[in-house]
Amino acid sequence: MKSLGLIALGLCCIAAPLAAQQDTTHARRPGQPAGAAMGRGMARGERGGMDEMVSMMHEMMGPMIHVMAYTPDHLLAHKDSLTLTSDQVAKLTAIRESAKAAHDAAASDVKTHMNELSTVFQNASPDTNALRMHFQAAHTAMGKAHWAMLTAAAQSRAVLTDAQRSKIDSWVTTMERRESHEY
Repeated sequence: MKSLGLIALGLCCIAAPLAAQQDTTHARRPGQPAGAAMGRGMARGERGGMDEMVSMMHEMMGPMIHVMAYTPDHLLAHKDSLTLTSDQVAKLTAIRESAKAAHDAAASDVKTHMNELSTVFQNASPDTNALRMHFQAAHTAMGKAHWAMLTAAAQSRAVLTDAQRSKIDSWVTTMERRESHEY
């Protein structure tokens, strides 16, 4: 599924204007963790609220990590380490395929409305009613795509054994600890 793509699209819509304003004089070096360059050579007050924005993004996206860990694609990618049975693989594949159609249709609607929004915005005096209509339609379609992902993840979680769910939960906990040290 392209759930991560939709999430990324939403984040890009938020982050693009901010990135255009970012001071790149302290650009990140290759191999350096994201956000590390922002702190180098700048006092806390000069970061322009980036610490708060990163913290807010973590708060909003953090719970999604638990959902994303149970998407059929993720579970199937780790079928060996989870020791999935052939029956579980078949069920997860069926869940993935049934959710894919709904997700792809919603993703197509998001793209269509974002393109229309962009076209309307190119006018010298953009029609805010048209902008609102396309924004809300894109937002609704993104919600449908996320719902397809959430439903598939919930169904996939139910396919696993208690031991397999415990293993996934420990992976998520480890990842959260590692990410909390980066910020």
